[in-house]
Amino acid sequence: MQTDSSRPRIGLIGPGIMGQPMGMNLIKAGYSLSVYARRSSSAAELVDAGASFYATPAALAAEVDVLIAIVSDTPDVEAVLFGTDGVMDGGKAGLLVIDMSTISPVATRDFAAKLGTKSIRMLDAPVSGGDIGAINGTLTIMVGGQQGDFDEALPVFAAMGKTITLIGDHGAGQMVKACNNMIIAQTVIAVSESFAMAQRAGVDLSKAREALMGGFAGSKVMEVHAQRIIDDTYIPGFKAKLHHKDLQIAGDTIANFGLNLPGSQLAIDYMARLVDQGDGEIDSAGVAKIVQQLA
Repeated sequence: MQTDSSRPRIGLIGPGIMGQPMGMNLIKAGYSLSVYARRSSSAAELVDAGASFYATPAALAAEVDVLIAIVSDTPDVEAVLFGTDGVMDGGKAGLLVIDMSTISPVATRDFAAKLGTKSIRMLDAPVSGGDIGAINGTLTIMVGGQQGDFDEALPVFAAMGKTITLIGDHGAGQMVKACNNMIIAQTVIAVSESFAMAQRAGVDLSKAREALMGGFAGSKVMEVHAQRIIDDTYIPGFKAKLHHKDLQIAGDTIANFGLNLPGSQLAIDYMARLVDQGDGEIDSAGVAKIVQQLA
């Protein structure tokens, strides 16, 4: 794929289940891509497609205009940004860091301020849509940061996503992602409980799903996760251990605001139970297994 030299040079940290197809879509869109991963084998497919590999985040940051990070958790983002040979060590003034991980909104604001001391800009831009959205380039991207930085990044986002919204200042994207994860988890539980009742009554769940998809109960959860529940097959698009981590962030935020949100707490508890019983590697829709056990 030929790159367009007039476009910004893109760096990617974290070519995993989500990052790898996102990087591939950037290459397909004509961007020059460079990549860092703790294991070079994780970046092999992108390198084969034309990406360059760098041995450290600092070395990568020194060579790109826009740096995308999509890693597992808040400490991982902190390590690649501020650890030994991190982005802060190599990035030049004007570098735009786009964190597409799902992490703490509070930490995000701190990270943006710290990068700003070196005139490195930041957007938080967590995503929704799972591996299917990453592969198809149809992710929903929730952005926090400054309008000018968002405008500059919009063509880059457009190569990876479909619904792209600037929510507000730093941390706002992460706050809405926490909302997203709460809604998805509670919806999976609602579908699971409804299916448990329908199945006990002898209803064909495939027919039930077909009918429900046509009404107000229709949703992406009903479309994708309900089929996983019917098939009792949970090949991961979004691993339960990661959804558990994200719900813990939501739980911390709820506690920080002193709120009582029992539906969200139930979802947090069920996902924790799924992970604790050894199912952290399956898709998070597997929380249906906890509903089935309790039903």
